[in-house]
Amino acid sequence: MAEEQDSSQDRSEEPTEKRLRDAREEGQVPRSKELTTMLLLLVGSGSLFASASLIGGNMGSVMRFNFTLEREAMFDPSLMLQHLGVSLVEATTSLIPFFIAMMLVSLLSPLALGGWLLSAKALMPKFSRMDPIKGLKRMFSAKSLVELVKSIAKVAVVATVSIFVLLSYQEDFLGMGKEAIPQAIAHGLSVLGWSVMGMSASLVLIAIIDIPFQIWDHRKQLMMTKQEVKDEYKNTEGKPEVKGRIRQLQREMAERRMMADVPKADVVITNPTHFAVAVKYDASKAEAPYVLAKGVEEVAFKIREIAEAHDVTVIEAPTLARAIYFTTRISQQIPAGLYVAVAQVLAYVFQLRRYRDGVGDKPQMRPEFPVPGELQRDTEGNPVDREQD
Repeated sequence: MAEEQDSSQDRSEEPTEKRLRDAREEGQVPRSKELTTMLLLLVGSGSLFASASLIGGNMGSVMRFNFTLEREAMFDPSLMLQHLGVSLVEATTSLIPFFIAMMLVSLLSPLALGGWLLSAKALMPKFSRMDPIKGLKRMFSAKSLVELVKSIAKVAVVATVSIFVLLSYQEDFLGMGKEAIPQAIAHGLSVLGWSVMGMSASLVLIAIIDIPFQIWDHRKQLMMTKQEVKDEYKNTEGKPEVKGRIRQLQREMAERRMMADVPKADVVITNPTHFAVAVKYDASKAEAPYVLAKGVEEVAFKIREIAEAHDVTVIEAPTLARAIYFTTRISQQIPAGLYVAVAQVLAYVFQLRRYRDGVGDKPQMRPEFPVPGELQRDTEGNPVDREQD
């Protein structure tokens, strides 16, 4: 039943980027053998045609060197190896342009379709290919039928073009016997180059048909069912309940770190019960006071509790507490509009602390902490139109 649901008939969804990326890592990319064969034959015949004179001249020199011998040299056995070495060097030198052209085509032709690919997974043995049942299925599959049709078409097209090419060069073939050896070799290579080039050009039509088919077939093999898309999304993005749990744990860790900083605060400003913000001023770390911790409801209660346990002064200033809470993030400096109010709070706290330490006078009364109207917020964080608490 599961196999029926996973059949190609149910694969109606386009492959995702992850599916395409995974397939490429496994060495599965669109390739066209016809394109590579066509490029090799065209460039090979072109290079032979371009270097026909060089090859012909070198081959003529090799023949003259090997067949023009002194009588004494014919009875010297070591001369054979000498002639063989010189002949190999001459022949290899004349074919260097051809070899370079073939090497460049072999390296660059994959860029035309699929690109370069180095995949260790593609080199691993696949024992599933040794299954005779699956092998028979591949033999009689639609792809095998297409390959058979391509092979027949390729043979038919190349054979037809070859007949016309050979007939067109019939007189050249017969006339080579009357030419000198160097000219005959150069002429023969030229005819051979044009002939192979003409036969290779016949593969252009097959390559033009094969390239879109390979791209379509590759895409078709990677098509996905709706269930596969859902499963991939879950595996990539994570299940909602798992993501929610991760976010909860992250919030708890951040909250614990924040609570650990509360004892370092100079003052905790409260609403008095709904909001609480812990503020610190350290000229060596920041130019203005900054927020160490903030929270609402239970978190605010916890901040006040920790502050009282560590003798951190708690000041009730509802408007200022809400303004700092809604306009400032953890570890961020307070807005410039709150400098005056927070400075007054800190001055009052430092004066109160000196009094408690017995080195200062008792503050006469708690000052007002003015908050600019544009920074005032209600309990929902919405702007309010008033100047101070």
